[in-house]
Amino acid sequence: MVFSSLLFLYLFFPLNMLCYRFTTSLKAKNWVMLVFSLIFYAWAGPLHVLLLVGMAYADYHAALHIGSAKRKSERKSWLFRGCAINLGLLCIFKYLGFLCQNLHNWWGFPWVPNIALPIGISFYTFQLISYMVDVYRRDVAPQKSFSMLLLYISLFHQCIAGPIVRYETVEEELTERRFQRHDMAGGIRRFTMGLAKKAIFANSCGALADQFLVSTEIDTAQQLAVVMSKPALSIWLGVAFYTMQIYLDFSAYSDMAIGMGKMVGFHYDENFNYPYCARSIRDFWRRWHISLSSFFRDYVYIPLGGSRKGTLITIRNLFIIWALTGLWHGASWNYVLWGLFYFVFLVTERYLFPKFPEKLPHWLNRIYVMGVVGFGWLLFRCEDLSVLVAAVKGLFALNGNGLLNSETWLTFKSNFFFLIAAGVACTPWFMNKGVQLSLAAERKKSVMRFYQLVQIVGPILLMLLSTAVLVGDSYNPFLYFRF
Repeated sequence: MVFSSLLFLYLFFPLNMLCYRFTTSLKAKNWVMLVFSLIFYAWAGPLHVLLLVGMAYADYHAALHIGSAKRKSERKSWLFRGCAINLGLLCIFKYLGFLCQNLHNWWGFPWVPNIALPIGISFYTFQLISYMVDVYRRDVAPQKSFSMLLLYISLFHQCIAGPIVRYETVEEELTERRFQRHDMAGGIRRFTMGLAKKAIFANSCGALADQFLVSTEIDTAQQLAVVMSKPALSIWLGVAFYTMQIYLDFSAYSDMAIGMGKMVGFHYDENFNYPYCARSIRDFWRRWHISLSSFFRDYVYIPLGGSRKGTLITIRNLFIIWALTGLWHGASWNYVLWGLFYFVFLVTERYLFPKFPEKLPHWLNRIYVMGVVGFGWLLFRCEDLSVLVAAVKGLFALNGNGLLNSETWLTFKSNFFFLIAAGVACTPWFMNKGVQLSLAAERKKSVMRFYQLVQIVGPILLMLLSTAVLVGDSYNPFLYFRF
């Protein structure tokens, strides 16, 4: 079940909100959220719920021991055990097959397991680790109730694809939260905006990326043949649409998660800040997937020494962080290369040309950032190196593929205005217009009435438009479900 399915929109979520509203005590409301969250997660694979509950139970006890231990060595021992369980299970489910496949390719290792990846395991594993580390650091007290810890981990708003919510963010709201009308209204607006991003823009961008570039659902040999036949403009357009798709898709999920959280009194941190408006690659990573970047910064980079121990140690730490960032996204070498690709640019900006991006003219600055990011997404998408090389050569018509053909031109003309609209949706233009309207409404009563009408009618229209697009649509999971 996904947020953008009609089953979720018109049955699961309304039923959840009805049950939540008709319970009186906060304890009962929490049980409603826990039961619905476990049902939601079990929808993708009932056995995976046992893994989620088991990991939460192990870390619940580990955190209690960490909190009660008087000696630092004992606290560290329990932290090590908890993290070893989490990372061990993550490696088994996500990386064991990848490791065995490489051993098979290199040295003929005889066994390559085919292990199904539990949805969301990368996200909730990091949340559990952050919880135990924060207990170890005495930043938070260990949760005494297992059901409350399980609720924190399994909340269906963010369990599957983030944002990575830290325990300290919702610690008080687990036991003390109140209904506020402005939160409900704001949550509905945020949810419908995210739904429109996904249903209207991201899904269409994904279909066009497959059409202009290549579908990732076919095998490697077919991908290579398709890419080799695409003219240069088609590949450029495919990269552009995929670049918009991955932002619109992932930020849509975060918008919907934040919106649903607000409706029941949970306030999750922002996960995106219009990253395609960044002025450098360092700035891009301050804006993209903020919860993941801050996790690696606070729980890996700084403990390794951060930038406090000289240039060589800092570069080593950055290398580790970006190799892990790439590997976190998937068990494939292209993800590792994608992470190290950004490592090169970040080190270059930091040490070789620290003032370079800011000194560029505004328009050239944007071309630089989007050029790097766009190539990065091409690396991210092409899991096979031969397909990646063919796509890069095809960008410059080096496959004997030419610059343009009639099919590409007709498809481009048919989708020109959608391309512009999707590009605008990746910027803060709509948000800025909303702020301007809000400020004008404070000064004029006539504008206030119009603003209030927009606040009411806008979410309804977005919901209806999204539903119209989704009717008859096939399964359309969010891209980050597989990470």
